[in-house]
Amino acid sequence: MQRIEQLVKSDRVVLFMKGSRAAPQCGFSATVVGILDQYLPSYTTVNVLADPEIRDGVKAFAQWPTIPQLFVDGEFVGGCDIVREMEGNGDLVRALGTAVVALEPPTISVTDAAAATFRQALADVNEGEALRLTIDSRFVHDLSVSAVGPADLTVVANGISLALDRTSARRADGVVIDFVEAPQAGFKIDNPNAPPSVKQLSPREVPDLLAGEPDARFVDVRTPGERERARIEGTVLLDAASMAELSALPKSTTLVFHCHHGQRSYQAAMRFLELGFTRVYNVAGGIDAWSTDVDPSIPRY
Repeated sequence: MQRIEQLVKSDRVVLFMKGSRAAPQCGFSATVVGILDQYLPSYTTVNVLADPEIRDGVKAFAQWPTIPQLFVDGEFVGGCDIVREMEGNGDLVRALGTAVVALEPPTISVTDAAAATFRQALADVNEGEALRLTIDSRFVHDLSVSAVGPADLTVVANGISLALDRTSARRADGVVIDFVEAPQAGFKIDNPNAPPSVKQLSPREVPDLLAGEPDARFVDVRTPGERERARIEGTVLLDAASMAELSALPKSTTLVFHCHHGQRSYQAAMRFLELGFTRVYNVAGGIDAWSTDVDPSIPRY
């Protein structure tokens, strides 16, 4: 209870949730993050999935049975349904008070190549519609054409009008939209506000990365039994001891994860991303692809 009280008082606005602000792990947490992001440039989130004691304790602390839970100025506000209701009737803005920061239109750049492609694509749009840029909580970007609503912000860049909802607008300052022909024709969006993400590496890219970064760690997240059947030299098995050792490393340490086909290692990589590591990689295709593309002497199974 003392730890929870300290967390509740650590910031004006504190959200106990599943996952993190950048990567919510349930729909209710994602909903509250989406609402808060409309009004707040920053606030504190506590990932209850990382600490079962906090997960159970905060329910008793607030006398509220579900997650997420929002606290403002040390006082419990409510869960997802209450926050959604308060946002709809205006009570949320009043509760957040001075934490709310006025929203200014973001600065967005559109290259000449992207502008030319947009003009061609937007030649037949209906009146009241515009190109819309949406940026979700994971900083996945989407471009579409839709009606401009009264709450939208409109930004003109290189002659192109872009409509953004309030949440996307807070994530869009400094965005650069380009159109590239290679390796595949399409729009390329660079966003300086995007948090670190798990980057995919092909097996052939891993040796060069490790050679250039001698302090990097190459981590095997499979079971001990699988590791007995096949292993990549230089890797360490992720168990309780290595988990503690890796967690204590500087957060700038490069971590590369692999499993059998790449799914389990991606989840492990996400876990370390949530712990604050900023250079986290996953081997696409896992040891199976490694055997095919790098070292055929490693048995496949």
